[in-house]
Amino acid sequence: VQLQASGGGLVQAGGSLRLSCAASERTFSTYAMGWFRQAPGKEREFVVSITWSGSNTYYADSVKGRFTISRDNAKNTVYLQMNSLKPEDTAVYYCAAAPAVSVLRNGLGSWGQGTLVTVSS
Repeated sequence: VQLQASGGGLVQAGGSLRLSCAASERTFSTYAMGWFRQAPGKEREFVVSITWSGSNTYYADSVKGRFTISRDNAKNTVYLQMNSLKPEDTAVYYCAAAPAVSVLRNGLGSWGQGTLVTVSS
């Protein structure tokens, strides 16, 4: 599945951004989706995942309570609402798709090209 992420940009600390990830596949609704991020000089890390139905989500502790993932299967799109942003959230954000959450969280599956989020202090 091909993924196209968008919505990144520059925001002040405490601000909000919403990322979108559009998928090319008509079978999008069968995929678990998620977001990872990679900060400068650091390894890529898991941020959040959502099951194909949207009924279950899992967040990294670092974003819990601030970020919200959602999906619209009719639009083949997954969203990441990011509130109360911190400078340490600065990273390239990648969306990912996999047949199961366990596969996705292991870093396997399909990846989008990434969108840069910069949070200034």
